[in-house]
Amino acid sequence: MAALGRVCFRRRRWVLAFWALVLALGVVIGGRVFEGSVAATGSGGSESAKGTSVVQAADPVRGTVTAVVDGPAVGDAGVKATVERASAEVAQLPGVVSVADTYGTGGQLTAGDGKASLVNVRMADGSTAKQLAAVTDRLEKIDADGAHTVVGGDLVLQQEVKDQTAKDTRFGEIVTLPLTLIVMVLVFGGLAAAGLPGLGAIASVGGALLAMFGFSRLMDIDTSVLPIATVLGLGLSIDYALLMVNRFREERGHGADIAQAVERTAATAGRTVAFSGLTVAVALSGLFVFTSPVFRAVAAAGVSVVVIAVAAALTLIPALLGFMGGKVKAPTAPVPDEGFFSRTVRRVQRRAIPVMLACVALLLAAGAPFLGSEFRNSGADVLPKSFASRQVAETVQARFPDQAPAAVQVVVEGTPQQARDYADRVVAELPGVSGVRSVTPVSDGVQTVDVLVDGDPQGAAAKQVVGELRADRGGLDTYVTGDAASLVDFQHEIGSRGPWALGLVAAGTLVLLFLMTGSVVLPVKALLMNVLSLGASLGALTLVFQHGYFSSLLGFTPTGGLETVIPVLVFAFAFGLSMDYEVFLLARIKELHDQGHDCAKSVELGLQRSGRIITSAGLLMVIVFAGFAAGQMLMVKQMGIALAVAVAVDATLVRTLLVPATMTLFGRLNWWAPAPLRRLHRVIGLDEHVELPPLRPAVLPAPRPVEPLEPARPLDPAEPGDPAKRRDQVEPLDLVGAP
Repeated sequence: MAALGRVCFRRRRWVLAFWALVLALGVVIGGRVFEGSVAATGSGGSESAKGTSVVQAADPVRGTVTAVVDGPAVGDAGVKATVERASAEVAQLPGVVSVADTYGTGGQLTAGDGKASLVNVRMADGSTAKQLAAVTDRLEKIDADGAHTVVGGDLVLQQEVKDQTAKDTRFGEIVTLPLTLIVMVLVFGGLAAAGLPGLGAIASVGGALLAMFGFSRLMDIDTSVLPIATVLGLGLSIDYALLMVNRFREERGHGADIAQAVERTAATAGRTVAFSGLTVAVALSGLFVFTSPVFRAVAAAGVSVVVIAVAAALTLIPALLGFMGGKVKAPTAPVPDEGFFSRTVRRVQRRAIPVMLACVALLLAAGAPFLGSEFRNSGADVLPKSFASRQVAETVQARFPDQAPAAVQVVVEGTPQQARDYADRVVAELPGVSGVRSVTPVSDGVQTVDVLVDGDPQGAAAKQVVGELRADRGGLDTYVTGDAASLVDFQHEIGSRGPWALGLVAAGTLVLLFLMTGSVVLPVKALLMNVLSLGASLGALTLVFQHGYFSSLLGFTPTGGLETVIPVLVFAFAFGLSMDYEVFLLARIKELHDQGHDCAKSVELGLQRSGRIITSAGLLMVIVFAGFAAGQMLMVKQMGIALAVAVAVDATLVRTLLVPATMTLFGRLNWWAPAPLRRLHRVIGLDEHVELPPLRPAVLPAPRPVEPLEPARPLDPAEPGDPAKRRDQVEPLDLVGAP
């Protein structure tokens, strides 16, 4: 690490040029990643996903555009002429497979009150965004006799989600960067030091966009993945740069010149950054255990973003310090051993058991609401009510129930007659089924059966129907799909693969922390505390997004449950970030313990010397996550709130109170490990207390020789002339009255 710091300092112009190129490519090319993103496709390899693939293979239609023509009576001659003319013109547009309106379907697309109708446009597979825009623009112009037209449908929904996600991501970056700059100015007391983490974060985001664009060429990247990965990269980049700049200031305060300070910063804070990035990457790698494309995409994008954030901290920040290090204000004295955090630790140590019990009870109570959480696969309700696609979806559900997507759909591989017999003989007789709405041929060998269920389309009755349909297939090859089936498959995947993912993350974390500390107690304790803080985050998420607390303040409408993927993603991200702060604190405590301090003193001094930077880093993370939560996309809002709560709880309650209390109670046991593991650690352990490069004495130029002055002659009063003009003579000082 010291060698890397030296190289980046000496070749700082090349390093800066490289990252400038990365940023430029990220802006120009990486920004296009939003265009190629896709909607989530459910649980990979599940029955619902296979059934959807069978239908897509049989019907070469990409999706639909739906227009609601509302206002005057549907039978009005002017309205009929206008709608039919628009339908005929839309049918001639490129990318359109077919157009259906109520006048060509015998009134099937007319609302019950007779004052609204639908126009359904089926778009070909491979149709472009430009073709979609042309269809949307033409339908929006249906305005005969005061008719009000709103255009939506699944294709419009996907486009609006892409556009709004891109806007929310840009909004989050624009809002959070200035706020984080203000906080860092307060932390460092100068603009130069505060600006470096911001520059590192901007370059990292450019690199992250470039990496995700590359992954989008290899796999389907869900639209919601992009802001999640961006917010992670932005937060980590700021955190890591903050550590590097803070250590650089400390080294400058110890008397190092700029080159020496960069080298020693890379050797110390650089190691911590690399180790921290490794722990976050391990936590995200647990998502690879799942088969769902959305989880694998988040894992690939997240790990790449972590790598880029670490690379920027270890290369770009040393280079920038080489350019701007002279302007970074150095502290005049080291962090004192007495202060707010040391006093807090001593108070906690005097009441360790009550503090520990109170913290655990509080965290358990905060996480309790998650036990009653419900999960849903959101559709148009991921967008605010002001968006056209959501308005159309809600209008169709309320006024055109026969045209709304069925809660359960069965894909039958067989003839139309076999599908109708199956619907009458098997489906219609099941408890919980309120009827079979339609049997629709997709191709000669593929039919779909739309099943209506009692109650909530994603509720317990709908899930029960899915299980019964899969238990009795009527002797046919069938696939049970629809929202309820996708939800069942998703929950089954989480239940079956979740323990393996959790085990992988836990094992990786335990191994990494053991390599750092040489203890088996500290890693286990850290794991349990992280689970407690994670539970508090999920509990807050349930209260806000399922039960609707503060929904008006946050600007969303509760859907009655959490997005299915959110708890898994929150676990991976929040767990990694919690371990991030655990590494920051344990590294300093371990260093002090190795220097000979007892456990209590190591904790006291460790928190005193690192508490300010951990709290500052946590505050910056909360600002970043809150900035993205201020966007309009529901899934991004849920992730932002959950991670902001997790970081706030972890950087304050857990690190300031729970960690000192538990370490005080365990005492010397904190550093215990079986003898074989102690020997193993001596061989392969990662000792955070490294031998620093020595401070080289500054080389000063040799003083120039000074010629001795010729002694001046005393003033001769008898000598004529002006004494002021005799420069070689000095007049004696009059010392009369001098002190």
